[in-house]
Amino acid sequence: MDSQDAVFRALADPTRREVLDLLFARDGQTVGEVCAAFDDRMSRFGVMKHLAVLSEAELVLTAREGRSKRLFLNPVPIEQVANRWISKYAARFTSALVDLQEHVENPPETAEGPAS
Repeated sequence: MDSQDAVFRALADPTRREVLDLLFARDGQTVGEVCAAFDDRMSRFGVMKHLAVLSEAELVLTAREGRSKRLFLNPVPIEQVANRWISKYAARFTSALVDLQEHVENPPETAEGPAS
């Protein structure tokens, strides 16, 4: 699977996005801490499956610390997707908005004088 395909697949699920939000709020949580955040909705096994998808997309990196594993957010793949897909398509529209702002703030002058 292409790395960007893996990122899109990982981001497609709301639970996985919630895991990323948890790690954004406090990076370096243990697997147990992340699983505890979902105790009321999902089994540990279910959370582990989501973590595997996030790990495959390299959005979550793990580091062993004794008998526990710490999870760390890796925002680089998201930035790569944004640069490749979002920025490219937004550039045309943002350029048009900048041109419109320039036109509104500095209207062109006509032969009869400044535009009113």
